[in-house]
Amino acid sequence: MNHIDLQGRFAVVTGGGQGIGLAVATRLLDSGATVSLWDRDAETLRQAAQALAKHGHVGTASVDVSDASRVAAAAEATAKEFGRIDILVANAGIAGPNHRVWDYPVDAWKQVIDIDLSGVFYCCRAVVPFMLRQNYGRIVNVASIAGKEGNPNASAYSAAKAGVIALTKSLGKETADKNISVNCITPAAAKTRIFDQITQQHIDYMLSKIPRGRFLMVEEVAAMVAWLVSEENSFTTGAVFDLSGGRATY
Repeated sequence: MNHIDLQGRFAVVTGGGQGIGLAVATRLLDSGATVSLWDRDAETLRQAAQALAKHGHVGTASVDVSDASRVAAAAEATAKEFGRIDILVANAGIAGPNHRVWDYPVDAWKQVIDIDLSGVFYCCRAVVPFMLRQNYGRIVNVASIAGKEGNPNASAYSAAKAGVIALTKSLGKETADKNISVNCITPAAAKTRIFDQITQQHIDYMLSKIPRGRFLMVEEVAAMVAWLVSEENSFTTGAVFDLSGGRATY
């Protein structure tokens, strides 16, 4: 494993209690960063913080990212605890149910958009002002290959992740002269608990689209994110980094 230097950096990882978020938090801690895990599941958060304690200093905040006021309060509290926020990895998300567009439940659509798109917006909106004050920041928003291609029977998720890509490009341009890099990643499916939310038919469909012939490993996501949030990433911003195993490289 190559070493990324994040000594003295303070990071927020949303959805940090499990899956990709937990893997990213582990890698950032091992690279020297201090990490605050944000997650809406208090018990999952507690267990994750306990497991990560041996890797470095871990803070926690019980946050539902679809609630703008709670996100703002968590950002204030985290900045007060750490003294600054250098890194944001906006990872929290849900899959939503699998239905055709004309059968998609309106409430489920709203829930997916609220968490997967609006939640990323709320986190960026709350954290960027701290980065502007220090003229430094690194943000990685977790989108999806579905946001590039549009998965059938997953319209809400696909639309939300497409929105994350566009949000990233807009924010990247707005902060380009402030030594703040804002990028997103577009992972293919990884075997995490999000699979519990989707049908086996949809899981099989996603695997069939990956030329690598396997699902993404969360450690592979963490490796890419670790560089993207490092000081070495000093030029690239508003970009989309592919993690689709060859499915869509444009």
